Amino acid sequence: MDDPIALIRRHIRTVPDWPAPGVQFRDITPLLQDAQAFRVLIQTFVERYRAMKIDVVAGLDARGFIIGSVVAYELGVGFVPIRKKGKLPFTTVEETYELEYGSATVELHADAVLPGQQVLLIDDLIATGGTMMAGKRLLEKLGAQVVEGTAIVDLPELGGSKRLREGGLTVHTLVDFSGH
Repeated sequence: MDDPIALIRRHIRTVPDWPAPGVQFRDITPLLQDAQAFRVLIQTFVERYRAMKIDVVAGLDARGFIIGSVVAYELGVGFVPIRKKGKLPFTTVEETYELEYGSATVELHADAVLPGQQVLLIDDLIATGGTMMAGKRLLEKLGAQVVEGTAIVDLPELGGSKRLREGGLTVHTLVDFSGH
């Protein structure tokens, strides 16, 4: 059988100069479109986390929802979305973080996790690490413990994984790409 990581890497498309000149966008859409590749992706995550104590999976808006909900289902645990500000209908807690130009805010329902719950935080890609760190802070505000932050893709040159580790988050990614 094909190496799972090689299969996953082959199904990530690079779109040059999107959304801005000089950016190499790593598009996971082909990975999701191919049934075998998508199954391998989910199985790769599930194999890693099956033996860990995880009470809930938290997915970051929006591609983290796709992966996180399926991983949660396979692990037999609940799923909670961490959304961009203004998208959740109930009482929320929020966390603002810095972007390259400006800032953004993410929110989580105030009752999404319970104190002491073990949470797996998931997204499709780690670039600067701002969104994932904001997600970690939100979950911790509610008393949960983030077991690990995980993503399909790491862009190490942007320093996000390093910043996350320095901020106390254990990070796991499947593939990395040079450049941005």
